[in-house]
Amino acid sequence: MDKQLRGPLIVSIIIIAAGIAILAVLNDQWQTDAVSINNPMINEVESGNETLDLKTIIHNAEKSVVQIEGQNEQNTKTGSGFIYNGKGDIITNAHVIKNADVINVRTANGHVYPAAVIGKGEETDIAVIRVPQLADQSALTLEDEEKAETGDDVIALGSPHGFQNTVTLGIISGTERNFTVDGFNYENAYQISAQITEGNSGGPLINRETGNVIGVNAVGTSDGTIGFSIPSNDIYKQVTTWSNEANNDQLNFKNTDDITSAENPEKLIEDAEYVAEYFFESISIRDYVGAYTLLGSAMQSADSYPDFREGYTQYVDFQYSDLKSNVTEDNQVKITAEVTAETKQSEEETQKEEITYKLTIDRENDQLKIMNISTDNE
Repeated sequence: MDKQLRGPLIVSIIIIAAGIAILAVLNDQWQTDAVSINNPMINEVESGNETLDLKTIIHNAEKSVVQIEGQNEQNTKTGSGFIYNGKGDIITNAHVIKNADVINVRTANGHVYPAAVIGKGEETDIAVIRVPQLADQSALTLEDEEKAETGDDVIALGSPHGFQNTVTLGIISGTERNFTVDGFNYENAYQISAQITEGNSGGPLINRETGNVIGVNAVGTSDGTIGFSIPSNDIYKQVTTWSNEANNDQLNFKNTDDITSAENPEKLIEDAEYVAEYFFESISIRDYVGAYTLLGSAMQSADSYPDFREGYTQYVDFQYSDLKSNVTEDNQVKITAEVTAETKQSEEETQKEEITYKLTIDRENDQLKIMNISTDNE
């Protein structure tokens, strides 16, 4: 071989050999090192698919669920309903308000309002009533397209036997059930394992995954083991039409003064304890706005919302128990509750504190409000 070519050839061979060696080392490193991918779009999609927290779904839904009392001279029929738009319109069952001369609506925070019928089915067990005072309040999203499937997890809310905002869990155990009860035709109804008993009628059936209303609870078996719910997408067009056509000036509302007549002590305690429980549950789930709205005007004037909120934000856990109540001579309700509050001391350490809460609840503008709160720390 020419001596002039031998030198460059040797150099080329050395370079190629070195390149092969370097590639071999890099390949070995790639196989042993973990590959880290930082893709915001992937992270966003994964977060969006997370199931909503059950306690949050229930608490938010309870704000929109109401107890309905349909009264006439003979009797009072109790059922449930839920706000579904910004006009204060409430969906319920037609059989709940059938033959009612007066319709009263009791909200989650204990307020009572008169309601007027804006639409009622003759054969379909659906009705819509309106409470103008509840316009722009928390409303549930009514599913108008998606059909539920057998096996879907569901939450049923209502007021069985007068126990407001009772929650039962279950699944869709069947679909397209057709039957007739008391003159109402039920077509394509969902069969659910969540218990439906007296007072649940008209309450929402909520999809556990989305938090949206997929049905209106209507009928249950006598033993409460099987319930039936009317699919929301079957009634969406009708209830929307009723709402759009209704004019407040043409509706008949009973005077609120006639509703807030003298109450018996047992009923007053029941309603006041519901307000107290709603207050504590709001604090527990960090819904400080909801808790603040339960305070009387004097308390709100003395304590601004930021100051009120600041008094509770240090708690990482807040649980109440042992409500004890009594009615005073001037019809105030005194409620005592034992609270366990947990504060964060460090990244790994928390501290529990036992607090006795004393609430005074009374009427203000015909609504039950918390007039005073005092605490004793142990």
